[in-house]
Order: sequence, then C-alpha cells, then structure tokens
Amino acid sequence: MASPAPMYAAGARPLRAWQQEALERYEETSPKDFLVTATPGAGKTTFALTLAARLLQRREVARVVVVAPTDHLRLQWADAADRAGIVLDPGLTNAVGPVRAGTQGYVTTYAQVAGKPMLHAARATAVKTLVVLDEIHHAGDGLSWGEAVADAFGMVARRLCLTGTPFRTKVDERIPFVRYEEDTFEADDGERGVGLASRADYTYGYKEALADSVVRPVVFAAYTGTARWRNSAGEVVAASLTEAGTKSVEMAAWRTVLDPKGQWVPHVIAAMDERITHLREHGMPDAAGLVLASDQDDARAYARIVRRITGKAPELILSDDPKASKKIERFATGSARIAVCVRMVSEGVDIPRAAVLAWMTSYRTPLFFAQAVGRVVRARDPQESATVFLPAVRPLLALAASMEEQRNHVMPPPRKTEEDLEELDLPPREPREGALSQHEMLEADARFAHVLHGGTAHTGAGNRPTALAAEDEEFVGIPGLLTPEQTAELLAKRDDELRLRIAASHKHDDGDFMLVEDHPDEHETNGWRDAAELRREINRLVSRVSAKTSTPHAVVHTQLRQSVPGPPSASASVDVLRMRRERLRTML
Repeated sequence: MASPAPMYAAGARPLRAWQQEALERYEETSPKDFLVTATPGAGKTTFALTLAARLLQRREVARVVVVAPTDHLRLQWADAADRAGIVLDPGLTNAVGPVRAGTQGYVTTYAQVAGKPMLHAARATAVKTLVVLDEIHHAGDGLSWGEAVADAFGMVARRLCLTGTPFRTKVDERIPFVRYEEDTFEADDGERGVGLASRADYTYGYKEALADSVVRPVVFAAYTGTARWRNSAGEVVAASLTEAGTKSVEMAAWRTVLDPKGQWVPHVIAAMDERITHLREHGMPDAAGLVLASDQDDARAYARIVRRITGKAPELILSDDPKASKKIERFATGSARIAVCVRMVSEGVDIPRAAVLAWMTSYRTPLFFAQAVGRVVRARDPQESATVFLPAVRPLLALAASMEEQRNHVMPPPRKTEEDLEELDLPPREPREGALSQHEMLEADARFAHVLHGGTAHTGAGNRPTALAAEDEEFVGIPGLLTPEQTAELLAKRDDELRLRIAASHKHDDGDFMLVEDHPDEHETNGWRDAAELRREINRLVSRVSAKTSTPHAVVHTQLRQSVPGPPSASASVDVLRMRRERLRTML
C-alpha cells in the first residue's frame, strides 16, 4: 500500500495580492524558468515556499533546493520552510554526498555551489527538483560563480529566480537563467548607449508595495558638514559635503566625515537615537536602528560612539564573527536599540523592528543601496515609517531620490577607463602600491541639511508645510508619527541640542574618540573658528532660501558664489563669508 502523500501548509498564511497574482501567472504555463523581481521586504520567501509546497503536493517535483547568498539566510530559509510544512536541511555541506533522508531538500549558498558544482548537479537531478535561486544577481558576482550555477542547475526540472534588484554593472557577466534584451540607456554624461535589460516574468516594485502597505514609507534625512583634511602634498583642504565641487574633493570630504575621530558621526548617531526614541514613544515600542560601516575597524569605533552617546552598548555584527548569525537573531527578537554592522544585514536578513538606518559606509552602488534600505522598510503595521540618515553627497541623494522610481534594470557596457570604474565606491582606506598614501583627517562637523521625500527637500526652516494630496497623505501623513516636514522641523530644532549633548559626552570619554590634533599655522587658528560659525550660518540661510524659492541647495550655492565671487564657502575667507551671509539675508 502506497504511503500517503505528505501534507504541506501552503495555505497556512494568507497570501498578499501580488503573491497570489504571481502564482497564477506561473501556473498558467508551468515554465521551467521563472524570474520574480519584488522589492525588498515584499515577501519573496513566502511566495517561493508557497509555490514549492504546491509543486510538491502535486508531485510535479520531489525535491527543493534553495541557494542563498549567506549562511545566515540558510537558517532563515529553513525556518520559513518549516512553517510551510517543508523540511529543508540548512546544514548539508559539500563533504556530505546524498540529501539526508527525512527531508524534502536543502538550503545551500552560492559559494558552496561554486565549490562543488557537480555534487549539487547530482543532487538536483537525482529526482525532479525545484531550484530556488534567492537574490539571483549573486550569480553575476564573478564569472566562476555564474558558471558554477549554470553547471550545477542547468539540467534540473524547474528553476525559480528571485531578486529585488536585478541589475549589474558589467555586460560580460550575464546571470544564468535570466532572459535579456538589448535596450538603450542614458549614461551619467548624457550620452546614449546600448546595454542589456533583464526581463522578469513578474515584477512588484516599491511603489506598488508602498501603495499596498506591504512596505513602510521611507524618508531620507541628509546631513551636511564641513570636513578638513591634509592631503598627500601636506596641504590642508576644507570642503562642505554639499558644496564640494569636483568628484575627487567630494569623495575626500565624504571619507573624512565618516572618520570616527570627527564630529559628524557622533552627531548623526545622536540624531538617529532621538528618532528611535520618538518612534518608541509613538506607536513602535520596539523600534531599532542599524548603523552600516565600511569596515570592521570603523564598526568597532562606531559601536564605542554609540555606547558613549546613548549610554548603552549596541549589538556589533561583523562578517567574520562566527556568532554573527546568532547576534542577528538576538537583535531581531530582542530589545536593543542599535546594531552596528559591516554588510551582514545588507541583504535578505529579516529584522522587522528595524526602522532607522544610519548610512556610514562608503558603498554607493544602486544594488547595495536598495538592499540596505530594504532592511528598514519591511512593514508590520500601516502606521509605521522608516528613516534613513545619510551624508548629503550627490551620489547618495540621487539614489535616495530614485527609490520610488521604476527601474528598467539596465546593464550598461563596461566603463572605458579605470578612473570611471573606481567611481562605484570610495577609495579604500589603504592605498595601492605606488599611489599617494597620505590622507590625514583633521576635523569634521555635522549639520542637518534636509529631509528628502518623493524628490522634495524639506528643510524644517520654519516655513509652512506644503499641502499634500490625499494619496500622498496615505504615504506620509501617518497618525501619531512624523511627516517628512515634521521630521525635518524636529531634526533642525534639535540640531544644536544634539551638538551640546555630544560635547557633554566627550567630558566622560576615555580618550578614544578625541579629535586628531591639527597643529595649524598660528594665523589660521582664530580665523577657522570664526569661519566655521559663519559657514554654519550660511548653510542655515541657504536652506531657508531654498525652501522659500523651491530652488535646490546646490543652485542657491552657485548663485551665491556668482553674487559674491570667491572659492567655495568651505575654503573661503572670513570676509568673503560675511559678505555671503549678508547677501543671503537680502534674499529672504
């Protein structure tokens, strides 16, 4: 007598409308390959496991193999599968041959598949298998990974590809099992070219998810600041994040403000902590924040700053820590306010209570940006919102402004020069052999610039808030929480209070966070302090003029330099700064 078919809990959790629609589209043709593009936080895992349960129930497949980007996600997938009634082994290694008895499959990583592709091919073709390729764009991270995935799963019965951001920067690294079509695109320099566009079988974007209350509305709080550093030639350079001029100066200023020895980082962490407090007092009692660092040294330093500013130690999550997965789980289910991490929570990790993100990393690729912001937009309640604190630099502001735009997932041709290729991220902390090696951080301050929402900058400069349409109020006019304009007003109002709070915390510091001693020339000592205050006042006035005239900050700065000629405000003399201040006052 045949044993009864296993029962799967495919219908245990009600499906969202987009998940049901995607399943119906899949079942219309039961294709061998199916690519789903869904914004981070939309519920790709639930969709995939529901489909897997149906295929197993109908005996169209007898095994499920999930390929995830990280070891932590293996556990997350296995737990979710268990809730769906599917037993997936998250601990099956390349050293073990066959799939263990009593399971319906296993969860592995792209790195493991690349280690022994033929082993995974044997497992996936021994019986009819559905292979779920989570965040399929990782198969384009290198030719060897892409080739391994193609070799391992080229002959399987079914493949389901999932991604939130299916775009790459190199046209010669195609992602296996993804359909492409030639498409035109517009490069940064305005020139049009031909690239490749991936074609999904079902797409569910951020706008749709926001309208369905599947994800939280997010506002971006941008912080400017003046940075001073000594370059390789021994020259002292000063620049504002919002008025840096050239890309090289902007990157150097960005690099300087992220240095934990300056004042920008503590100021923004204090603002982030204030925002978490507000959320906890108004509808999100377990609200938490994430600080993204570029490397482990910075992460450890940021963690000490968090402890000094907030009085409580954060969760420190490092990529090479064997306890990283346990720390993520502890933070996700605990009550800690802030976690400081390096890449570990940039993709796929589910921490629903995380609603605030501090961008203190040098990464600026669209892929990383979308995935990282996706960590704080997962909705639990229609009344929750998310806030992202970031440096007010053009690359990040451009990414923030495009968050709600539909992307065509264009893959442009390779850049022509090495210099262009390096624009993807800031230079590494340690220079390459033969490169100029000296970049000494001297000083960096922080000032609230604006809140960016829907492409509009809200300065909180005391102007009457712009009236919102009814449909916009559904996005940002949340009862009990702050609208973008109110967020801006709060941050602007508390900006000076935060500066005093940070200064007070330094009195109890153990010395690890004191500024690097500058030793400037005697003639610039007093002038710098006067100039710093003038620059702060100029930036406040620029914000007010920008809000009054609906003119971008950068345009106001350009007009100001035309009216009062001279170098950018970050390096202008006290006399020039005073004249610019007076000019701005006449514009109000």
